[in-house]
Amino acid sequence: MTEPVVRIPDAKVALSTASVYPESTATAFEIAARLGYDGVEVMVWTDPVSQDIEALRRLSDYHQVPILAVHAPCLLITQRVWSTDPWVKLQRARTAAEKLGATTVVVHPPFRWQRGYARDFVQGIWRMADETDVRFAVENMYPWRYRDREMLAYAPDWDVTKDDYRHFTVDLSHTATARTDAIQMIDRMGDRLAHIHLADGNGSAKDEHLVPGRGKQPCAELLERLATTGFAGHVVIEVNTRRAMSAAEREADLAEALAFTRLHLASPTGAARP
Repeated sequence: MTEPVVRIPDAKVALSTASVYPESTATAFEIAARLGYDGVEVMVWTDPVSQDIEALRRLSDYHQVPILAVHAPCLLITQRVWSTDPWVKLQRARTAAEKLGATTVVVHPPFRWQRGYARDFVQGIWRMADETDVRFAVENMYPWRYRDREMLAYAPDWDVTKDDYRHFTVDLSHTATARTDAIQMIDRMGDRLAHIHLADGNGSAKDEHLVPGRGKQPCAELLERLATTGFAGHVVIEVNTRRAMSAAEREADLAEALAFTRLHLASPTGAARP
């Protein structure tokens, strides 16, 4: 009898519906099923289907692709999605996650101009987390840069490890844009790291979301570390495929991202023995 030569953690690999933009949320489910992803993370944005719990449930059932996480509508373009009140957005995201069987709600720190929300954010996230089994995983962001100027757009901070949250999401495109060390960031997060947005970047001022392996971030090293620590959260492919010249090219990029993730999300246990 031989022992396995690699250890593969329980972490599931999901496709963010944002990865197929400008295609639809429904297209993301189709691609996730075809390529063999373990599930999807629903980015709630201007696509009406992404906002509709019953429509999402039907897509999940039809394609047999579970919804593992819900990304609350925190982007500039989603300021009016699910209310203009940011706490209502999070309440609705939690309800969606509970009804769809998702374990995680991903949330960005507030914009600085959302002063009341920002002031109460850390305590408010703890209160909401205490009311549900769904994890609120707060995501690292980055300073906004234009030429030689830098603007701190998020509060309390774009570096979420400076505040006390129960769960974190680390996004490797965001660490690239912030020009911060991703491995040091996950070390600071420790066992509160619950969720991964896997993408790559070269450190430009633009949030690139490249296919893993096409930039300078330690994507492989991070995945291998997750394998050795037995990470049981979700690894979500969140990449930009807007420049794909065809549906086939987009699908090839997403297949490459999945293959990269599965390859490195394993750790050697030593040589096989008879």
